[in-house]
Amino acid sequence: MVFMKRLYLYLIKRFIGPFFLTFFISIFVLLMQFLWRYLDELVGKGLETSIIVELMSYASISLIPMALPLAVLIASVMTFGNLGERSELIAIKASGVSLLQIMKPLIVLTGIITIMAFVFANDVIPVTNAKFKALLWSIREQRPEMIIKEGAFSNEIDGYSIKVNRRDDDSELLYGIMIYDHTEDRGNVAVTIADSGYLRISDNKQYMILTLYNGESYNDEKPSGREKRTSHPFRREKFSKQQIVISVKDYSLERADESLWKDGYQMLKNDQISSVVDSLTRIYVETEKSTTFSGNYNSELNEKIKDHFRVDSLKVTKLADLKSVSVEFDQIFTSLDNDKKAMILEDAKRLAQSNQRNILQNEPILYNKIKWINKHIIEWHRKYTMSLACLIFFFIGAPLGAIIRKGGFGTPVVVSILMFIFYYIVSMIGENFAREGVWDPALTMWFSTYFFLIISIFMTYQAVADTLLVSASVNSKILKRFKFLKSFLNFKEEPDQNETSVFDQ
Repeated sequence: MVFMKRLYLYLIKRFIGPFFLTFFISIFVLLMQFLWRYLDELVGKGLETSIIVELMSYASISLIPMALPLAVLIASVMTFGNLGERSELIAIKASGVSLLQIMKPLIVLTGIITIMAFVFANDVIPVTNAKFKALLWSIREQRPEMIIKEGAFSNEIDGYSIKVNRRDDDSELLYGIMIYDHTEDRGNVAVTIADSGYLRISDNKQYMILTLYNGESYNDEKPSGREKRTSHPFRREKFSKQQIVISVKDYSLERADESLWKDGYQMLKNDQISSVVDSLTRIYVETEKSTTFSGNYNSELNEKIKDHFRVDSLKVTKLADLKSVSVEFDQIFTSLDNDKKAMILEDAKRLAQSNQRNILQNEPILYNKIKWINKHIIEWHRKYTMSLACLIFFFIGAPLGAIIRKGGFGTPVVVSILMFIFYYIVSMIGENFAREGVWDPALTMWFSTYFFLIISIFMTYQAVADTLLVSASVNSKILKRFKFLKSFLNFKEEPDQNETSVFDQ
């Protein structure tokens, strides 16, 4: 009993270290992808560091459900790979402990991680997503800082038009500056020209400060009194240094109300999503009914269609109950005179064109409605599938580590990342099919889970039976074919002399 307790504590300690390390590395890598995607929207806005840190914090929280399965996979492969590489796994099995018993504490730990992942995805991330969307929208609406383009007038500052001939990127010095002052709405009556100068935004983002050197300012004064019609005063001033302070209060970040995004499918809990899906489905059915009623058919079929959608308690009619009547249309049609034939054909053409226009008009409306419903259903299932992936990946990683018996950051990381990429690709394919309505969302969202569940069962069976996935001869042939991977895959981590094993205690 004491041995098993020490063994379980030892395994948990060996698992937690790689788990947290790979978890934060995964978050960092995914966060870099986020920055690459939104970099253009953050640059040139004069944002404070606290705003950027807040946005990245919200993004990091939303990435946790994706990082957890990868961290569990890599940590489980590394843990059992290290045990196999140090022959500790063989010694434990020789003492009468099966592989499933060895995995027992980590199964419980991974189960707790799985439950916490679902609670986190269902309760915390919707709130975070609302905050993230509101802040990102506020940043997008934030006016950019004054961006000077060489040889072109910039009108981003209200009331001013500024042109710069050349800009030194190293010293930020501007050359050949021309500024038109339109604050009085009198046209181009005030202009300032300078040989060089600097432009900067004040620390509180409330003012733009232009420091000009060696220039002149020209201003057409507004006449007053009796001289208003006959006199046009003009003022010219030279300066060696001049500062122009322009108020730019609109540059401060105005935060949007988070409640505006609270009804988005990514901001709802699963019980709320279920309620929304029911409401959206009823709206879709009503739209489908109105689209069907607007079609033009023969009088008998019109009546049958209305009875199908508008059920009468005294008279229930189904489309399936329509009795087919054999009619020799060609025989009847040929017996008519030409005028009646033309009338029938013209009427049929008119009804067909009307129905076609009706279908083409309502098709995109119905498509968008069903696509919006599918997005809610996808989000509902994703919270379960991403959480359950933690447990499934453990039953893949732990047996895989026991089979390959290779620890460290070499083979385990390569194999884990390749497997996770494959899982992600399969999940994205299923999600796209579900979003477009190609397959049932409830089926496609769980396809990757079912697929990797089968792999996990197979891997666990192979590990318990001590069966190699690939024989040594096949492995050597693979390494000969891919020589550039040989040194990397044969990487062996030297054991730490200060590290104690469970058997040394």
